[in-house]
Amino acid sequence: MPAGVASLNSRGEYGQDQTIELVSVSNPPSSLTAAQTNAVAGLVRIAPVVDRLGELFTAAGHDIYLVGGSVRDALLGQLGHDLDFTTSARPDEVERLLRRFSPAVWTIGKEFGTIGCRVGEGDDAWVIEVTTYRSDAYSSDSRKPDVAFGHTLDGDLIRRDFTVNAMAVSIPEMRFVDPYGGLEDLAAGVLATPATPEQSFSDDPLRMMRAARFTSQLGFTPAPEVVMAMTTMADRIGIISAERVRDELTKLLLAESPRAGLDLLVATGLAERVLPELPALRLERDEHHRHKDVYQHSLTVLEQAIGLEHRLPARPDLVNRLAALLHDIGKPATRRFEDGGKVSFHHHDVVGAKLVRRRLRALRFSSEEVKAVAELVELHLRFHGYGEGQWTDSAVRRYVRDAGDQLQRLHILTRADCTTRNKAKAARLSAAYDDLEARIKELEAQEELNSMRPDLDGTQIMEILGVPPGPVVGQAYKHLLELRIDSGPLGPDRAREELLQWWATHRSEPAQS
Repeated sequence: MPAGVASLNSRGEYGQDQTIELVSVSNPPSSLTAAQTNAVAGLVRIAPVVDRLGELFTAAGHDIYLVGGSVRDALLGQLGHDLDFTTSARPDEVERLLRRFSPAVWTIGKEFGTIGCRVGEGDDAWVIEVTTYRSDAYSSDSRKPDVAFGHTLDGDLIRRDFTVNAMAVSIPEMRFVDPYGGLEDLAAGVLATPATPEQSFSDDPLRMMRAARFTSQLGFTPAPEVVMAMTTMADRIGIISAERVRDELTKLLLAESPRAGLDLLVATGLAERVLPELPALRLERDEHHRHKDVYQHSLTVLEQAIGLEHRLPARPDLVNRLAALLHDIGKPATRRFEDGGKVSFHHHDVVGAKLVRRRLRALRFSSEEVKAVAELVELHLRFHGYGEGQWTDSAVRRYVRDAGDQLQRLHILTRADCTTRNKAKAARLSAAYDDLEARIKELEAQEELNSMRPDLDGTQIMEILGVPPGPVVGQAYKHLLELRIDSGPLGPDRAREELLQWWATHRSEPAQS
């Protein structure tokens, strides 16, 4: 074997030396060397598990390989406890073998050739999925792939989305297989396809969105031919179900830096098909005339909102990111040209909330996610009435009441929405919001704002008024809540007086349900 060449072999042949050390590239770049070191460390760590699995399958006469994202992550030094394998064994045989390997086996993906199992307990547990060689593809008008099982590893690898996911390691020999140059593309940070991009995206159009996701997740650059194919084939995303599109969009948004992937979706025309409100923002000028357009402003708000997620109990936070990205989508529909060349977007918050509900429902986001994002979009301008802190305690209470359980996210969105380059103005806005948050905390300490409710409950209202359950109880409750917001805690005695006064003027009116 020539110097500098060993079996971790980019574009290597099957059956090379059965060790994992170097790559068959003259003077390999340092990034390749780092990948090789990472791979060795990762594969050594999982060897006790995969060796037993490999011995089980090979004893039964089947090939089995660690494959796809698991190999990529091993090379990046990010291999976790979820391991993907591909095998020559058919699903029934895979299930039979895995039941000998683990007591925890599931078959939910069996029709697609995937059987899963868990090995170990707690943080040390391994989640393993083994999939029969696949060679399926989408027909021209189908939303689901035609499932077909293949017969060779090479046939399986060529149908995968990108070369960096088309590498494999044979088990238990630990022989590296890379017929499509994935290791070199990984080192170069390039997204390329094993087959032609046109063939790959025709087989599964969702791969076009996956290219955008990996652009953000991995920080890679799609090859020019990949971008070209995404642009010319963007319409084909229409055959993919809304749920699968939603899942890819979610993964993209939850990446550490989603901006590059979103830019790719917009530049190729894919966003026009899956989230058309986003590219529509490119045509609109921000009302301050300080940003290139509202689209770029929205991406900056998204980045700033991500930077503030440490304020939330869990992160990354999908609702926070959706609200930041979509907070201004009502602007195109509300743009008006005013005297003096100014542009206004009156009520874009209300219009935007309606558009958010429609789009997120179409993408099959959960009702809770739709409600939360729409509420944030509708409330995102509320702070701008705060000015220099002249809000009354009543106005602060209403702000908290209207935000409800979205208050912390609203704090983030409002702060992130300040993208002015005027440092003095930015400082004033930040100080004003600091003041508002301080007032909220002060009132919360005094009045338990998070659980704000009237001083009398429904049972007490019925007892005082001598009425049965019905609409009038809800009307009385709402009246007392408004008094609570305006005046703070009333106490039971004053609340009773206010209730009786209200009842004296309303008891003769017909109840409204």
